[in-house]
Amino acid sequence: QVQLVESGGGLVQAGGSLRLACAVSGRTFTNYVMGWFRQAPGKDRELLTAINWSGSSLYYADSVKGRFIISRDNAKSSVYLQMNSLKPEDTAVYYCAARRGVSAAGERGYDDWGQGTQVTVSS
Repeated sequence: QVQLVESGGGLVQAGGSLRLACAVSGRTFTNYVMGWFRQAPGKDRELLTAINWSGSSLYYADSVKGRFIISRDNAKSSVYLQMNSLKPEDTAVYYCAARRGVSAAGERGYDDWGQGTQVTVSS
């Protein structure tokens, strides 16, 4: 059982940047994968990026590749999402999530979720 709490969301102008953080607590495993999802009103939840425990496996959706960077600091029990060159279409609730696994690829199997943090990008 893992508890996740997102922070860092807010309002930003198009072209700006935000850094989201996800604090992880509870029991974790070395084969855990951490992912960032987002969901906009009326749209499906989508996987944006993921990273495995060691950082040796990474995944980025085409929509954020080159703009968003995922990282984790196991000593601080945190995972981060650096978002650059933000666009109005990035407006959504952003969630961090965790699953067991060794590869960052794949959107299934995420069992533990944070409460979400709102990101709003204005034009």
